[in-house]
Amino acid sequence: MKIALVTDAWQPQVNGVVTTLVELVRELEVLGHQLEVIHPGLFKTRSCPGYAGIDLAVAPARILAETLDAFAPDAIHLATEGPLGWAARRYCLKRGLRFTSAFHTRFPEILQAALKIPLFMGYALFRHFHKPSSAVMVPTDGVLRMLAQRGFGKLCNWTHGVDSALFAFAPEPQVYPPVGTLKRPVALFVGRVSYEKNIEAFLKIEIPGSKIVCGVGPLEVSLKARYPDVHWMGLMPRSELAKLYAAADVFVFPSKSETFGLVMLEAMSTGTPVAAYPVDGPLEVLGAGYRADGRRDGGVLHEDLQRAYYGALAVPRAEARSRSLDFSWARAAALFESCLVRANCLEASMNLDAHQGVTGPRSVK
Repeated sequence: MKIALVTDAWQPQVNGVVTTLVELVRELEVLGHQLEVIHPGLFKTRSCPGYAGIDLAVAPARILAETLDAFAPDAIHLATEGPLGWAARRYCLKRGLRFTSAFHTRFPEILQAALKIPLFMGYALFRHFHKPSSAVMVPTDGVLRMLAQRGFGKLCNWTHGVDSALFAFAPEPQVYPPVGTLKRPVALFVGRVSYEKNIEAFLKIEIPGSKIVCGVGPLEVSLKARYPDVHWMGLMPRSELAKLYAAADVFVFPSKSETFGLVMLEAMSTGTPVAAYPVDGPLEVLGAGYRADGRRDGGVLHEDLQRAYYGALAVPRAEARSRSLDFSWARAAALFESCLVRANCLEASMNLDAHQGVTGPRSVK
């Protein structure tokens, strides 16, 4: 099958969405599909305001239309709600083509934090974007319920995975030479240093040992100045990142606005347990084995991040690894495939418009 994947997030950007899409493309090609990825690198771009390192396509409609016309896809998927996503949406509606879309990131929360745009306005815009989609892929049950409550329809369960070979298991925390011998325990955060990540909640807690932040973003300069004792690693190749995960005693994930949190899975795959808040993303990744102290499979969730950290120190590394193996990119690709629809088949046998909540497996008809 020929699948067009339209995305505003692609290499050389470094984030969970890009990782997810790169792995998805690889797995779909293994399944025998032909992929055409339409991404910002094919267009003239400009930097996203307030987000250095993220380039957005400028006036992409003509080239996008020519590319899709030439490829003649069997299925069209809009991965993001940026300029390319909107251009592809217009293309499909103009030609009467069906498409699917995905809700990867809580951009309304980012817009509220960065630009003070009211949350209801952000969600109204995104609801409008996704309304004509034949299936909106959502990575967690919690986000699916939240979107349903906000009036989003045709929601389809999806998930993500982890490369368990790249992020290899370390039964004991390793020494990572580039940072030298750090005082233990080592607490690690990996992700964009930006508004929605709530990183300062991690930086402020008083815990023993050392703190490491790996990532870049719009808040990097100000946070570096305010927390000089933190080890700031910037961007790292994924092979080196795997070694850094394995060197940590606890992975601290302070975000309260994630749709999933792929970095948690990567840390757990190396054996490093997670400390996080009990919110969407961590609730999905750490499993359902809830205990009164916040302990789950592979980490601890608690409204007090400091308590979650101390609890996570006691979680066996083998348990974190075992939980991570419940997720695979092969399964994620199969779920993605099941949500796709034929672009040029308006009378397909699956009537997605009748579904407003969790839906079962589907194949392209």
